[in-house]
Amino acid sequence: MGVLLSFLQNPKTRAQIETLLHNGMNKELRERLCCRMSFGTAGLRSAMGAGFSCINDLTIIQTTQGMYLYLERSLQDLTQRGLVVGYDTRGQVTSNCSSKRLAKLTAAVLVSKGVPVFLFSRYVPTPFVPYAVKKLKAAAGIMITASHNRKEDNGYKVYWENGAQITSPHDKEILKCVEESPEPWDDSWNENLVDSSPLIKDPLEEITDHYMHDLRMVCFHRELNMKTPLKFVHTSFHGVGHEYVQSAFKVFGFDPPIPVPEQKDPDPNFSTVKCPNPEEGECVLELSLRLAEKEGARLVVATDPDADRLAVAELQETGRWKVFTGNELAALLGWWMFFCWQKKCQKGSDVGNVYMLATAVSSSILHAIAAKEGFLYEDTLPGFKWIGNRVKTLLDNGKTVLFAFEESIGYMCGTAVLDKDGVSAAVVVAEMATYLDSIGVNLEGQLVKIYETYGYHIAKTSYFLCYDPAIIKRIFERLRNFNSPKKYPDFCGPYGILHIRDITTGYDSSQMNKKSVCIKMCNVSALLSQNLSL
Repeated sequence: MGVLLSFLQNPKTRAQIETLLHNGMNKELRERLCCRMSFGTAGLRSAMGAGFSCINDLTIIQTTQGMYLYLERSLQDLTQRGLVVGYDTRGQVTSNCSSKRLAKLTAAVLVSKGVPVFLFSRYVPTPFVPYAVKKLKAAAGIMITASHNRKEDNGYKVYWENGAQITSPHDKEILKCVEESPEPWDDSWNENLVDSSPLIKDPLEEITDHYMHDLRMVCFHRELNMKTPLKFVHTSFHGVGHEYVQSAFKVFGFDPPIPVPEQKDPDPNFSTVKCPNPEEGECVLELSLRLAEKEGARLVVATDPDADRLAVAELQETGRWKVFTGNELAALLGWWMFFCWQKKCQKGSDVGNVYMLATAVSSSILHAIAAKEGFLYEDTLPGFKWIGNRVKTLLDNGKTVLFAFEESIGYMCGTAVLDKDGVSAAVVVAEMATYLDSIGVNLEGQLVKIYETYGYHIAKTSYFLCYDPAIIKRIFERLRNFNSPKKYPDFCGPYGILHIRDITTGYDSSQMNKKSVCIKMCNVSALLSQNLSL
C-alpha cells in the first residue's frame, strides 16, 4: 500500500484511498485496487475516482506508458509520426479528473519520450480523432471520453494507425506493457510539458477544415437543401457537438439548426437530463421537442455528449413525435445511401463491389436490402471497432463501403471516418428529410415504404444495469443451460424462438455447422472470452 500511495500525486484521489483505509472499508478497497480496467467494445471506461479499476490521472498515465512501450516495439517510425490526442468536456471536481487534464497528462507521457503529439487545443467530437489519425498519418490516436455514459464516468479510447479502434492483440499487449512499467516515469505527471514542448502541435483548425471539406462527399442535394422550408432543432446534450453540427449544416447549404439553449454549451454535470444518452428517447428529448413545437420545426437531431451517436425525432401530422430507434434510422440511412449511390454512379458500376455492414446485435434490414438490390452485406461482432477494421480491409481491396451501423444509434455514412459519427449522420439525415419532403413524404412514411419493399424488421431492445460479474456470469450460464445442459430456451414467453446466436461462444443455430458466421469473418476466435460490455 505504501508503494501505491507513493504513486499518487493527486491529493484528491490519494485522500480517497486514505479515507477508505482509515475507515476499514476493505471490500471497496479490494474493488478499487485488486483489478485493472480492461479494453471493452469502446476502450477503457469506468467511474472517475481513485483505484486501478477507475479512471484517474494515475491509470491514464499508466495506460499511456503501456501504449508508448507497445508502439515503440511495434512501429519503427513512432517518433516521426506521433500520436493524436483529443478530449471531451467531462470532469469531476472530487477527483480532479477533467478530460482536458487527463489528455494533457497523456500528451506529457508521450512528449517526455520524444514522441510528437497532435493535441487538440479544445474539445472535439470523438470522430475527429480517428479522422485526424488518417489525415495526419499518425501512429495512433487517443480520445478521452465516456461518450453517453453517466456523468461519473470517463474513458480512454484508442485508435490504431489505420484510423480504426484497436482490436486484439493490440489491447491485450498494451495492458501487458502497463503491468511491465506501472510506476509513473519522472515527467509523466508534468502536464505543463504540453505548454512548452516543441513536440506539441494543435491540429484543430487543419482537421476541422479538412473534415468539413470531406463532408461534401456525402452531400448530394445542396441546391435543394438551400431552398428547403424545413426547420431543424439540434441538441448537443451538454457536450461537444453544437459548433460542429452548426458548421456541418452550413457545408450542406442549410441554415444552421436551432440549438436548445439549455443544452448547447458543455456541462459535465448534464444538468437538464437524468442520463446523457439520447438513445433513451422522448423522456430525455423533452426540451428539444418542446422547442421544435415552438419554432415550427418538424425534425429534431440529438448528438450525444461526444457527438459520435445520433438520435432523431420527427413530428407527425397527428401531433405526436416519432423517435426513431437505432435500427429504424439505419433502415432509412441505408436506403438513402444506396439510393444516392445509384443516382450518381457511372454506368457499368459494379454493385457487387458495394458493401454495407452492421453488428451482430443490430437489425438485419441491410441484409434484406442487399439481397434485393445486389450489393453485399456483412455483420461483425458488437462494437464499432470491428466495423472500422473490416471497412478498412474492404477499402484496401478496392471495395466501396456506403454505410455501416450499430443499433445503439451509431452510424457511419461514407468512409471519411472509420467509426460512428453523429455530426455527419445528423446532416445526412437532414438532407434525406429535405429530399423526401420535396416529394411529399416524411421519414416515417419512407420507413413504411422500405418495410413494404424489403420486409418488416421489428426489434425491441432494452437493458439492465449490473455491475457484479458473478451475477452476469450466472445469468448467461442459465441461458446456455436453460432446461438441460447445453440447451438454449425454445420460447420467449408465448413466442417460439427460431434461431439463437451466442457471440461469446461462437454458436449460431441457423448455420449448418452451428458456428457463428461473423466470428469467422472477423477472425477473432482468440477473443471469444473478451468482455464485450459497452
